[in-house]
Amino acid sequence: MSDLIGHFRRRRAALAVGYDTAAWLVGYAAFAWLRLDSDSSSVPWSEVMTIAAATAALYVVVAMPIRLHQGRARTASLEEMVLLGVVMGGLGGSVFLVNLVTHWVPRSIPAGATLGALVLAGWARATWRTLQEHDERTVAGEDSQRTLVVGAGEAGRELITSMRRDPLRRYDPVGLVDDDPYKRHRRVRGVPVLGTTCDLATHVARTGATTVVIAIPSASAETVNRLRLAALAAHAAVKVLPSTTQLLTDSVGIRDLRDINITDVLGRNQLDTDIDAIAGYLTGRKVLVTGAGGSIGSELCRQIHRFNPAELMMLDRDESALHAVQLSIHGRALLDSDDVILCDIRDEAAVHAVFATRRPDVVFHAAALKHLPMLEQYPAEAVKTNVIGTRTVLRAADLVGVDRFVNISTDKAANPSSILGYSKRVAERITAEQARQASGTYLSVRFGNVLGSRGSVLSAFAKQIAAGGPITVTHPDVSRFFMTIEEACQLVIQAAAIGGPGEALVLAMGEPVRIVDVAQQLIEQSGTPVRIEYTGLREGEKLHEELFGDGEPRDQRPRHPLVSHVPVPPIEDQDVLALARHTAPEDVRLTLRLACEGAVTETRVHGGAPSPIAG
Repeated sequence: MSDLIGHFRRRRAALAVGYDTAAWLVGYAAFAWLRLDSDSSSVPWSEVMTIAAATAALYVVVAMPIRLHQGRARTASLEEMVLLGVVMGGLGGSVFLVNLVTHWVPRSIPAGATLGALVLAGWARATWRTLQEHDERTVAGEDSQRTLVVGAGEAGRELITSMRRDPLRRYDPVGLVDDDPYKRHRRVRGVPVLGTTCDLATHVARTGATTVVIAIPSASAETVNRLRLAALAAHAAVKVLPSTTQLLTDSVGIRDLRDINITDVLGRNQLDTDIDAIAGYLTGRKVLVTGAGGSIGSELCRQIHRFNPAELMMLDRDESALHAVQLSIHGRALLDSDDVILCDIRDEAAVHAVFATRRPDVVFHAAALKHLPMLEQYPAEAVKTNVIGTRTVLRAADLVGVDRFVNISTDKAANPSSILGYSKRVAERITAEQARQASGTYLSVRFGNVLGSRGSVLSAFAKQIAAGGPITVTHPDVSRFFMTIEEACQLVIQAAAIGGPGEALVLAMGEPVRIVDVAQQLIEQSGTPVRIEYTGLREGEKLHEELFGDGEPRDQRPRHPLVSHVPVPPIEDQDVLALARHTAPEDVRLTLRLACEGAVTETRVHGGAPSPIAG
């Protein structure tokens, strides 16, 4: 059958033209015979067949420029059927109107013949496609994995099609499950929808499936985890399509399939992005990203690059990190182009020189020190980078008239209790102060832990598992908010489009996740028995993080249902500069805390103990 189909496919255009021509002739002949009571002697055959031949010839002429027979649309697809209906219906209607005036043949014959020809042409195409798909279904290889697909939506349909067309026949789709009752009896390329996800284990056993594919890119973390556990209980391997923000292209195929991972289980919160608004302020503009070599900064650069900015400037003090991000975006990294800028935000003169020379329109400030225990040991370093460095970048941006400035903050800035939290809260307040003075839009974006970022809990746990354990967790009840790095950067980019001056934008991140659950999930995926060891909370560390500080509104979401707008009180510049005057850890901690509270502008040290005075 496949050889015959291949033979006909090579002559598709000629066969299609010949068949449609025959359909017109048969349609006219059959309807004329029926119209005149099956009395062939009363049929004006010469007139009927002359009109039939003329109509068929005109049809071929009209179809040629739109390439109806040359493969413009896939055989029997909706697009081809619409084209076929428009061309045949339009031509048949025209012949019908002309015949109303000339009376060559009985008036109903052209109308009936057109309908008959359309039915014959459509039926032939549907039959052709059915035979072709049947041929594809019968050639699953011996090593093909019998696969049950979860989700009969667009992604599931594209995935089934990709499986059928895969020359290696790695997956043999044997069924779909979907919770939509309207899809209960549907078939996708011959693959039936068997039922709902509640009976997943039953359908796995019934079909003999060895692999379950979750083909719902928009599925929540809870849904993915529920389906994963059900599939594992049925002794089936589990694969997943990435979330919509992680897909390689807009279409779906087996190249996108991958094993399920902790990101799917914990962080598939989807942000509905206003692409037009984003493109409006990024496309054709000069964009600068500080900390471009970091996890957040590099992903920001990759996403911004897709919107075709006039210039994307990537600034970092780490040359190796700049090499990596340039390679990931351009596929080459000679570090000899002006899109990479080696500069430390602590160097005020160098930062001002970069801004004065390059004059960016939009700035994303991602450069920061972020490791909580390290900053607890060296709080003065947090001030130099997270506070004074942020002030330096803000002032440089204002001097060149930057249109939009987005400061990357953290949930630790809400009711801060650590040096990291204090320093990022002060950075939010400095941004708010700059927003009062600058003509552009200056704002902050606050979110929780980013899955997969450099130094994240996932990276640490993965290394501990690889080393044989133990996995160290500070407390059995400690919890954190999580989101994927793609979604975090998507929020940052969205913020510049919807945020107001001086605000902090906070994403609704769902329920916090216990760190011990993350550890247990990774242990389960590794298949290696690793014990968990509790080490106790570190200095400045909270048991449960917060997204909002005391007194901050939680439900002000005027622009997006998942993004809250929080006002941030500004801080005077003299208060910021006062922070840099102290080097002793306790002095720095106290001045940072007081700067967050906004109660004191300066501290004096008397006998080693700082005492606040009003400023």
